[in-house]
Amino acid sequence: MSILNHRTVVLDPQFKDLEEFMLSIPALFTENKGVVIHKGRNELRRIEYKGVEYVVKAFHRPNIINRFVYGVFRPSKAKRSYHYANIYREIGVGTPTPVGYMNIRKGLLFDRSYYVTLTSTCPYRYEDLFTHDFPYAEEVLRAIGRTTAVLHEHGYAHKDYGRANILFQQLEDGSIKLEIVDLNRMAVGPIDMKAGCKNFERLPATPEMHRLMAEEYAKARGFDAQKCFELMQAYRSVQPGKIDGLY
Repeated sequence: MSILNHRTVVLDPQFKDLEEFMLSIPALFTENKGVVIHKGRNELRRIEYKGVEYVVKAFHRPNIINRFVYGVFRPSKAKRSYHYANIYREIGVGTPTPVGYMNIRKGLLFDRSYYVTLTSTCPYRYEDLFTHDFPYAEEVLRAIGRTTAVLHEHGYAHKDYGRANILFQQLEDGSIKLEIVDLNRMAVGPIDMKAGCKNFERLPATPEMHRLMAEEYAKARGFDAQKCFELMQAYRSVQPGKIDGLY
């Protein structure tokens, strides 16, 4: 392929036979193939290939300055998503199985990128806790507290830890499966109690919901549960912003 229109495909070894599918993705989007999951600044589609269903996230084309920056200096959002998905899985945090990513560059300018995963089996999102009656809702909230603690103990904080980016389901044995999505923006560095509790600020919650998450989060990290609860309540009551000290 000409350097004027260069495509870089990276695949997890278990999906090494999917290069043809990856290269076809731009055309599939152009032809409106698959099922639209979300369409906004970025677009998510569920696409079937050879009997297997994948979720493809197409990131928007950056402005001209960022096209140069991403083309030369910075990793693409798709590459970051793939990188962090593998880290999540290494530390035991759920996320849909990463398949790979593709970057498209035109000369020195970055053009588009695509991130591909297997389709999650989790049918619900955090926001569904407010519209459905789950007899296991307490277990979901406690699982979120524990899972968030694992991420923070390893020095990772999701920068868009919101209502649509935490997926869940109850398994046959009664345990809760969580999967976190939209991983391209991650704060990396030591996370203390204040920064950790601030990371919950984008999750709407009643006081009882905050208390359940705070109890598990504090237990896992050796913090005071009451203090964590008070911090979560306080941070949720103000305009969400960046996590202090993390970039």
